Amino acid sequence: MSQQRLNNEILESLPAEVIKPAYDRNEVTTGIVHMGIGAFHRAHQAWYTENRIAAGEKDWGIVGASLRSAGVRDQLVPQNGLYSVVEKSNAGTKVQIIGAVSDVFVGPESPQQLLELLAQESVRIVSLTITEKGYCHDPASGNLNPQHPDVVHDLANPQSPKSALGYIVGALALRKERGLPGFTVLSCDNLPSNGKLLGKVLSQYAAQVDGELAAWIAENTTTPATMVDRIVPATTDADREELEAILGCRDEAAVMAEPFAQWVVEDNFLRGRPAWEKVGAMLVDDVEVYELIKLRLLNGSHSMLAYSGYLAGCETVADVMAVPAFNKLALHFMKTEATTSIDVPADFDIAAYQAELIERFENRALRHRTWQIAMDGSQKIPQRWLGTLRHQLGHDGPIEVLSFALANWIRYVSAVDEKGETIEVSDPLAAELKAICDQFKPQGNDALAASFLAFTPVFGNDLKQSVALQQAVVNWLNKLDAQGTLACVEEAFGDL
Repeated sequence: MSQQRLNNEILESLPAEVIKPAYDRNEVTTGIVHMGIGAFHRAHQAWYTENRIAAGEKDWGIVGASLRSAGVRDQLVPQNGLYSVVEKSNAGTKVQIIGAVSDVFVGPESPQQLLELLAQESVRIVSLTITEKGYCHDPASGNLNPQHPDVVHDLANPQSPKSALGYIVGALALRKERGLPGFTVLSCDNLPSNGKLLGKVLSQYAAQVDGELAAWIAENTTTPATMVDRIVPATTDADREELEAILGCRDEAAVMAEPFAQWVVEDNFLRGRPAWEKVGAMLVDDVEVYELIKLRLLNGSHSMLAYSGYLAGCETVADVMAVPAFNKLALHFMKTEATTSIDVPADFDIAAYQAELIERFENRALRHRTWQIAMDGSQKIPQRWLGTLRHQLGHDGPIEVLSFALANWIRYVSAVDEKGETIEVSDPLAAELKAICDQFKPQGNDALAASFLAFTPVFGNDLKQSVALQQAVVNWLNKLDAQGTLACVEEAFGDL
């Protein structure tokens, strides 16, 4: 392994085919602080912003903030913030070095320093990829969860917050005190109406701190909605070694991505923004229909394929799609259940979008693990499946695939696979979900399905009333017990 890390000094010596920053990084000033500077942000929003900095918009540099661990800081800071976006497709590999990120702060190590950074007047956008659970909300209602441990901690310790909400409200309080303007808070997480949700929980949190501050924040922030899309699997050691052979140096912060990227943004910024539309982003008045299309078709399919594919023994999404019956199932779900739940704009080619999704899922160059997509299902399912399900139940529409997906998720969170081996379930409600399985599975699948649909943190209060849904889930659970997932898929969907 090369001892030399990617850094400013060796940029010029990288191979000619590698795209590198052609601007002077010393001339870039910080305009954006990004919380949750994981792989997705680095392959998506930072990549869009990099291409605007390269075009001369040098006041939009990014400083990252990690709210949990020092892992990303330890990858990026020794590399002067530089990292590679490696686009992988069946056609080959393309490498671009990103220079937009100048530094990374670790919240738990220096909360005061991060609050001061957020309070700087030059910072005009605070963006977030903190996953669904980072919003400290109740997914079923969309309200702030006042019992959330981070909320309880932050209200008691405003100088050393843990949550994004605590940092944002704390920084805005400093700005108010100092007579400085506020900033735009930009959610880039996969949540429906993410801007409205963020505005709601911010307002509810601020009201717990101080009513006058909450009123000032309402006047001095905006929370635009966004829809983000790019498949970014976790980077493996094999990926890093393959990249090292190309670069001739080590990049510990590299991210893998598909060539496709999409970003739809509500154009509602308080103090300006980069001209992201010049590098392919869509700036629109209303994001909602685009986010519904993406959440219900792409994310809904992805989660369905992740749980059922994992149980069928498939390690990656491409492995799942290589099984003809699964491939047919994915398109069948998009056409019959997901698309029919949305009023698709007349000028949007939904058939082309469906075909493009299938092609993206088939990309064997990206090893996007089913286990990774299956993480945090209790937070994702309300967004990805339940809107579609409620629409279909309300219109006597088809629920065959979604009830199949729910049955597989129930099997998955039992933490035991079809061979009797342990599944490492990564979910904030994993213990509660497993407890439901352990308690009700011995009583039969009717009791198991009923108890899951009555679990209000995921399903709210309405879906347990649906006899049709409960029976459909029970039928699939019975079939999964008898045949296993793969045989069920081949029998039910193999002849589509």
